[in-house]
Amino acid sequence: MPQGTSIIIKFEESTEQTVGSITKIVGLVPARFFVSIIDSLNLEANPRSSRTGAVTDAIQETISSSPQLFPFMSKGVLLASSNYEKLERGRIKLLPSDPRIEGILDGGHNTLAIGLYILGQALNYHGETLSSSSKNWDTFKALWQDNREKVETYIKDAQAGEIENGLDFLVPVELLVPRDKNDLACVFSFTNNLLEICEARNNNAELQLAAKANQKGYFEDLQRMMQEYNPIIARRIEWKTNEGGEVKAQDVVALSWLALNLIEPVRDENNPDRYVEPVSPYKLYSGKGACLKQFEKVMSSPDVTETAEDGYHARLWNEEVRSAFKIAVDLPDLYDYIYENFPKYYNSNGGRFLSITACKALNEKRKVKVTPFKGKEIDMISPDGFITPLFYGLQALLDKREVNGEKEIYWTQPPMAFLNDNFDKIVKDYMGNLSLCDYDPQKVGKALKVYEDAVKTYKMAKAGIL
Repeated sequence: MPQGTSIIIKFEESTEQTVGSITKIVGLVPARFFVSIIDSLNLEANPRSSRTGAVTDAIQETISSSPQLFPFMSKGVLLASSNYEKLERGRIKLLPSDPRIEGILDGGHNTLAIGLYILGQALNYHGETLSSSSKNWDTFKALWQDNREKVETYIKDAQAGEIENGLDFLVPVELLVPRDKNDLACVFSFTNNLLEICEARNNNAELQLAAKANQKGYFEDLQRMMQEYNPIIARRIEWKTNEGGEVKAQDVVALSWLALNLIEPVRDENNPDRYVEPVSPYKLYSGKGACLKQFEKVMSSPDVTETAEDGYHARLWNEEVRSAFKIAVDLPDLYDYIYENFPKYYNSNGGRFLSITACKALNEKRKVKVTPFKGKEIDMISPDGFITPLFYGLQALLDKREVNGEKEIYWTQPPMAFLNDNFDKIVKDYMGNLSLCDYDPQKVGKALKVYEDAVKTYKMAKAGIL
């Protein structure tokens, strides 16, 4: 949404409620006026991007079969704007200032479904059909923009009465605005409360922790570094829920604890007398949700971030955490290397990889075999329970130092070169852990001793005594 964007919506049967610094305007918006919302707003302020599915199908079915009941069957859309102007005849001009916190706070799936319905009707009116490629908000918005003139013609003809039942439905809309848009303190209080409101409203849909972390800006620095230094993998990561991506953000966060476990203890925002606990190594395998939860605690610590100038997002100022993120950029490639090469070196060291029941079953079940992060096609895949401890052993190559008065975590030697030179010997030493755990990936992946042994094995390889 470009700066200076204005949106005019028209309310019917509207009411106002004011509590503290916030005024809520509640009413029904005719579908043709909802078009300007679709034109001008995206889902940046919404914790999740929207995808098509059973929910959007049901919404469109309701609009088509029972348009008069739609306002009562849908919770509608929640909007917010720090600047606005009341016009005549129930119209309001919205002038959102920051798309990251203003715009569509809740109701992304409703907005997508309504947009798809209007676009589908417009295309049908012109003798065309809506492409099935519109699977999420981004692909829909591209189609919407490509066909905007057809939508405009359809709206005008519907308004002129030339189309039977054209856009004759109302959308329930709640609009949040500052009580006094000219009072800077009131506006600051208003914008400062939007995240909490957004979280609470989306919790009704079981908002994932990853969506909250992304909304608070906790992924921003890691995401930026990944885009700069590892763009291939960065393009595959779904930082925002439902935005699309083969790799989930929590998988990348789990890997990052290889380095984050080495940072100096930081205070818990909610319990200043306590410190955020590091993550147990086996949680990288069996508790990725716990890894994400602790990540959020670290990033919310006053020792790590502070409120940015916009009064909303977190600004990372802890250089040691920043150095851990620099390490994290390398980790998906390293995990993929271990994942791809473990079967080969297991076999070359006298083992029979596909004789392990779990490995045989996994490879027979998975027809397309690719590495987890880069998606590279490979011959054999491995249970993550076998791989994660081997990955965690890389911590032996990390150390801490002081640079310009700031602590930082760094690689003591290039990790990929180290693996190329030593991984066959590391696998040979590691193989005994599999037999001790009955070749059960879950037992291996959850055994703390296996992780400790892996770190010792890497240390021996590093010292040249393996």
